[in-house]
Amino acid sequence: MSTTPHVVITREPTGNVTAEGGDELAVTLLKRAGFVIETTPRSFWYRLPWDMSEKRENQMASHAARMLTAVGYQIELDPGLDVTRFTTPTDPLGTRVSGQQILSLTDQLNGAETYTGAADLVEHVVDPNDGVLVRLSEFFEAAAVQANVADTDDGWHLSHLCEDAAATLTSLAEDVREAGQQMQRLGPPQKRSWQEGVATYYATAPRAGTGVTPTADEPSATPPTTPRPGRSR
Repeated sequence: MSTTPHVVITREPTGNVTAEGGDELAVTLLKRAGFVIETTPRSFWYRLPWDMSEKRENQMASHAARMLTAVGYQIELDPGLDVTRFTTPTDPLGTRVSGQQILSLTDQLNGAETYTGAADLVEHVVDPNDGVLVRLSEFFEAAAVQANVADTDDGWHLSHLCEDAAATLTSLAEDVREAGQQMQRLGPPQKRSWQEGVATYYATAPRAGTGVTPTADEPSATPPTTPRPGRSR
């Protein structure tokens, strides 16, 4: 179990953004992030300055959390302060992190400007080893095992549903495993490098000192010589 001190960064009902916990290093990082000390006769804590907008406070709190996380602290950051959290109308606190990642991937695909870029994004989903589909199949296989452990009719029923879902995803992953490559081929062929162009030129260029022999259907470059008519005296 980790013994790293926890740090809690939250927005109080009064609107103040405060931080508590940690050790001397955590305090140093909080100061670097813009927090100032607040003391009472019996305790002390850290807060952000009061003369800032809520947006700026959120940015600074998120920055402090990233700094502390980077050196190993366990951070409890108020979701309302986390500017890196992706939210939707149905998930205002941004707790469905995995779904957010797929949504972000979809947004990137919608904005892809080339088929090469689109193909790379598709591979995140269809890759046979680490793609989303194969991982989802593994997830439902694990869910089936968990449901079966209950050893009840409802548990068995749920286990069968999850097994069917895993099989469907596995089959789907097989069907679309080439989708990334197919997407790639929709774009224009890649341009040759200059090295390939030079190699092709020297492979097809005529050698020095040789000419092209005219074919039988082509006129000769030198007209034929005919005898001039003789003059009689």
